[in-house]
Amino acid sequence: MRQRLFFSFLILHMLWPWAPALSQIPDSTQLADLNSKSQLRKSIETDERAWLAKAQQGDRHAQFWLGCAYEQGWLGKPNFLEALKWFRRSAELGGAYAQNAQNELGEMYENGEGVAQSESSAAKWYRKAAEHFPDFGGAGSGRNNLGLLYLNGEGAPKDYVKAYMWFKLAGDANPNLPYTKDHMTPKQILKAERLVAEWKRGHAVPQ
Repeated sequence: MRQRLFFSFLILHMLWPWAPALSQIPDSTQLADLNSKSQLRKSIETDERAWLAKAQQGDRHAQFWLGCAYEQGWLGKPNFLEALKWFRRSAELGGAYAQNAQNELGEMYENGEGVAQSESSAAKWYRKAAEHFPDFGGAGSGRNNLGLLYLNGEGAPKDYVKAYMWFKLAGDANPNLPYTKDHMTPKQILKAERLVAEWKRGHAVPQ
C-alpha cells in the first residue's frame, strides 16, 4: 500500500547537531543551541516578535520555522496564510536548506491549505525539493511525494517508471517502492533503474 514518508524535523539533527537551549532568538550560527523540536517551539512561543524580526530580515531558518509554527498552530490556531508566506520566502532564497520549505509548500498546495488546491503546483514544489543533494529531510520527502503524484496521475501524467524512480531516490527502504514494482514489467523496471543511475550521476551522488 502506498505511503507518505514523514521526515519532519529530521533536519534538526542533520543540519543542527548542537547543544543546550538559548535565552534569545538565534541567528544562523546561534541555532547550534537548539537541538530539539520542543526547544524550537518554546523559543518561538516565547519570543514570536524576535523570530518575526529575524524572518523579515531574510533569515531563511527563521522563515522556515515560523512557517512550521503557523502551519501547526504553535502560536494558537493554525494560520495557513502566514505559513504559506514564510515557507515561500524561505523556499525562494534557495540553497540546501530551501528543500524543507519547498516540500512544505508542495504539501500545502496539494492539500489546499491557505491556497487553492493545485496538484500541478504541488508537483512543481516537490520537484524543486527532490532535486537537492544532499538530502536534509525535505529532498527525501519531496521525492516520495512527487512519486505519489506520478503513481496516481495527479498533477503529473500517471507514470510508474517515474514513480519508481523517485521512490527509489527517496531510499531503498521506501515502502512505496515494492508496491509500484508489483505493477511494472521487467522492461519498465530496467528503464526506471537507468533513470535513477542517470540522476545520481548528474547530481554527483555516490553510487
